[in-house]
Order: sequence, then C-alpha cells, then structure tokens
Amino acid sequence: MTVGSILTGKKPLISVTTATTIREVTALLHEHRIGAVLVVEAGTIIGIVSERDIVACLHTHGTTVLDTASGVVMTSPVVSATPQTTVVAAMGVMTNRRIRHLPVVEDGEVLGLVSIGDLVKRRIDDAEREASALKEYITAA
Repeated sequence: MTVGSILTGKKPLISVTTATTIREVTALLHEHRIGAVLVVEAGTIIGIVSERDIVACLHTHGTTVLDTASGVVMTSPVVSATPQTTVVAAMGVMTNRRIRHLPVVEDGEVLGLVSIGDLVKRRIDDAEREASALKEYITAA
C-alpha cells in the first residue's frame, strides 16, 4: 500500500504563508481539526507549523508568540514523501525523524499531507482485511 492511496478522500490541504501569525494558525488548526499546516510560498513548501512547534514556542517565549509570523516558528526544511512511498517506509521516516505529519509531493506539486494516524489506520485496515481473507480461505477449504 502506498501513501498516495491514502490521499483519496482526505480533507483539502490547509496551508499558510510565512506572514500568517501563529494566532491565525491556531485558529485554522482548531477549525479544521488538524495538527499541522504547511507553510507555502509560490507553490513551494518552505516549512511546516505543528501543534508541537506552537507548544514549544509558547513554553519558551510565552503568549507573545501568538503574534509572531509562522515563518519564525515553522520547522524547516520539511521532509516529504512521494505518492509511491509505501506506508511502511513513511512510518519509518516519521518514527526516525519523530514527526507526525508528512507532505506528499510529486514533481514539485504538493498533493496532500498524511499524519501518523492516517498511516496507522491504513495498516490496521489492511491487517483486518488480510485476516478476514485468511478466515474465508480456511473455512472454504
């Protein structure tokens, strides 16, 4: 199974610019019930702002960070995957890098963003499907 197959049916991608304030980013995260937004300029991903980034800055700098531009808070460079990346490989990258969100990019175009939750759900669905097929095979024999 590939990362590209997970993108079908996902919510539209939410992105911001480097000038978007963290206050605006938090509103977007809450409104769309997501954990991260991509920071995009001229169609290119230049960073990502996650809940974890915001919490770290709040701890270090206090609430003044809310009026800070996302370009200051974002994590950069961004690790990405292609639609052909396997779910297992993507999970490995996310585990090794200790990240929860992975943009999917092909030929410089951002296709979407997958979370560790998306990948785990796909692995569970695949395991349940395989177990069901094995049960049917065994009982049919």
